[in-house]
Amino acid sequence: MVCASPLGSLLPAALLAVVLLLSPCRGSEYEYVGWKPDGYNGGGGGRSYGKPPQCVDIPEDLRLCYNVGYTQMLLPNLLDHETLAEVKQQAGSWVPLVYKNCHPGTQVFLCSLFAPVCMDRPVYPCRWLCEAVRDGCTPIMESFGFPWPDMLTCDRFPAGDVCIAMTAPNATQATHPTGFSQVCPPCDNEMKTDAILEHMCASEFAFKTKIKEVTQENADRKVVLQKRKKSVKAGNLKKKDLKKLVLYLKNGADCPCQQLDNLTSHYLIMGRKVDKQYLLTGIHKWDKSSKEFKMAIKKLKTHQCPSFENVFK
Repeated sequence: MVCASPLGSLLPAALLAVVLLLSPCRGSEYEYVGWKPDGYNGGGGGRSYGKPPQCVDIPEDLRLCYNVGYTQMLLPNLLDHETLAEVKQQAGSWVPLVYKNCHPGTQVFLCSLFAPVCMDRPVYPCRWLCEAVRDGCTPIMESFGFPWPDMLTCDRFPAGDVCIAMTAPNATQATHPTGFSQVCPPCDNEMKTDAILEHMCASEFAFKTKIKEVTQENADRKVVLQKRKKSVKAGNLKKKDLKKLVLYLKNGADCPCQQLDNLTSHYLIMGRKVDKQYLLTGIHKWDKSSKEFKMAIKKLKTHQCPSFENVFK
């Protein structure tokens, strides 16, 4: 017998193929606390909430999942976040990854955990969906210096029928929408205010400068900058470090980056330190004639960034 949730109709079939082989329904009895799919030990020994789960509206400012295809979510969610404030703070770190189109199931996978649909029981993403998203998106995450986090280790999720899917289980390769250009991730930037701010948030520092030279070093590209730089976001960089700063485009030896082909323009260059290297995490042409660019620079002073340190560990 398949238990149909009263909220199940909110899930569009074209977006989520949710296979639910559950035990008979028990009216208002939730059967949520303590339930977990086989092989999942999330949160260090299983789930145990201090407050009962409830259905709440997905707020507009939960950008990761507001348009995912349903309007209400379970709280606490499947990542042990008990308040909407915590959900929004943690989920915000993942919005840029969804925009990178590294796998078509990225948003579905993430939202099944951050903003799980209201069902009679919590339903986790399928293990193969996690693996597909991980394999498609990890190279992009690594180019920004972020690893695939432990909280999303794929063997924690069910391999059987009780899970959230999107496409056929054999569709494990990363795919891109028509017209998607597989340029180096830090170079794949729209001149949009939100996109610029999101790249800025994923970076520790940013400044205006020109590029002196670009060379290949193993699988990376080494980017040597002009000495003269105008700081936009100082981060922890000291003046002496800024003068001799060299950035690396991680795994960027073979992917195209149009910005690095033009050494005459000024650029807004962003980066962060990973181990002993400084990585190039974003590069935008410094174009004050662009209203979007001017707005991004203006908003930067007051823009509240999500905390990546709490997510990518």
